[in-house]
Amino acid sequence: MKDILKGQIGHFSILFLLLMGLCYLYHADPSMEKGAVFGVSTRAWFIVSVCIPVVHQFYVMVLWRLELFHKTISRTFGNSGFFYFKVGFTLLILLRPVSIIILALSNSDSMAINPIVRYLGALILVLPGIYLGYSIKRYFGIDRAFGKDHFYPNEAKDWPLVNQGIFKYASNSMYVFGFMALWVPGLVLESKAALAVAFFSHVYIWVHYYFTEKPDMELIYGV
Repeated sequence: MKDILKGQIGHFSILFLLLMGLCYLYHADPSMEKGAVFGVSTRAWFIVSVCIPVVHQFYVMVLWRLELFHKTISRTFGNSGFFYFKVGFTLLILLRPVSIIILALSNSDSMAINPIVRYLGALILVLPGIYLGYSIKRYFGIDRAFGKDHFYPNEAKDWPLVNQGIFKYASNSMYVFGFMALWVPGLVLESKAALAVAFFSHVYIWVHYYFTEKPDMELIYGV
């Protein structure tokens, strides 16, 4: 268990501070609680949309490290282990934008944003994500984006560094650009609650990078 939780004190500490900050913002501004959708209150959707990225990042952290240090998934499921991991990962990564969209619908019109700012801003935020998707598929590989190196660390040492497409502008483009799209629902639908969760999710993915992915990459690649 020590190797699974290695370096996670910082992760847990920052997560606690982020959650406390969200709670403060939510309770300090009544407009963030405004609305409901599908018969469910904004408060409930807010909680769900915050919990999903936490569950997702804990899922990745625990399973990556169980596999990297103990080969637990491969020993349990054989050659299908990585596939099963990807199924869970895909479900959770898709739930992140879906939950924010629903939250934005529930809490829509809780703030006023100039229409030009809304739609131009949304376009600016979406375009890098489209280019990122293209770059991952063409240059990086979908499986590497899922964390294939944790399942095949010996082979990963020979994989080339990707500096083509969007990756020539930022080596960590998935976190820099990919999460920009999460801001779009709150921006377009003028939802304070959705924008707050997008901020949380975007900051929290960097917590995952610094306390889980970066140390693991240093171990796998020896950098």
